[in-house]
Amino acid sequence: MPSTPHRRAAVVTASDGVSRGERQDRSGPAVAESLTAAGFTVVTTEVVADERGDIADCLRRHADAGLDVVAVTGGTGFAARDITPEATRDIIDREAPGLAEAMRAAGRAHTPMADLSRGVCGIRGRTIVLNLPGSPKGARESLESVLDLLPHALDLLAGDTAHHSAGPGQSPEQ
Repeated sequence: MPSTPHRRAAVVTASDGVSRGERQDRSGPAVAESLTAAGFTVVTTEVVADERGDIADCLRRHADAGLDVVAVTGGTGFAARDITPEATRDIIDREAPGLAEAMRAAGRAHTPMADLSRGVCGIRGRTIVLNLPGSPKGARESLESVLDLLPHALDLLAGDTAHHSAGPGQSPEQ
């Protein structure tokens, strides 16, 4: 993947335990490391409790600051306090279901539990918001499954809608 040093990202960990200091945040650093390795500049990391309003406010603030990607890890499962998808839907303008589908499909290669992720992805303005699982391994695998798509998606959001070179076996018209 080409380097994208001009791309800026925020990493948010949604976790009651981490926010109360009962657990160490391992997912947020894993996500930040993957984004940095892909050429993104992680300008901030943050931890919030599993409160719908707090998560939504945090995501909104980072997206409205003009960051390219806001990756939130945690709160995507079936537990009563797992409300990251709902908070994300509260602030996005449009969903990007293909990204969430790609993450779950990639996760299935490692565990059937990937299908229990309720994570959503979407767009607010020119920012892509990604919901990632709360485990470091799941968060990293999910993010890495869509990293190669992000530069083109961000170009599209910025108004660059020119057709790019076709993939293997495709003509530019396809």
